Amino acid sequence: MNINATLIAQLIVFLLLVVFTMKFVWPPIAKALDERAAKIAEGLAAAERGKNDFEQAEKKVAELLAEGRNQVTEMVANAEKRAARIVEEAKEQASSEAARITAQAQADVAQEVARAREALREQVSALAVKGAESILRSEINAAKHADLLAALKQEL
Repeated sequence: MNINATLIAQLIVFLLLVVFTMKFVWPPIAKALDERAAKIAEGLAAAERGKNDFEQAEKKVAELLAEGRNQVTEMVANAEKRAARIVEEAKEQASSEAARITAQAQADVAQEVARAREALREQVSALAVKGAESILRSEINAAKHADLLAALKQEL
């Protein structure tokens, strides 16, 4: 065989192989590569969406935490104000109760003082009557009167 004929035969076989490959082998390979590229692109897009969703969720969580902290701070402040108000009301009630008790005690003391004075007056009047009775029973004598008055002074 001639080298030219061999070269032409190899060329024809090569061209048939190229045509066969282009017609039957290449399309499924290209299709598989295209599908794989589409899956990869879809996966990358899903990852990007997931990343964006995650960032948005983080922002929302941060906002919710900040809002929660603000609410807690506000609640604590309100509780402190309420506690202060309750303490002030308790102080006012205690003060008014103390004033009422003091006034009652002063009134009781005044009544006791009045009773003691009245009892003292009764005792003094009884002693005065007793002394006058003693003076009238005995004879009128200046020395005796002086002694009686001295005794009355000691009794008072």
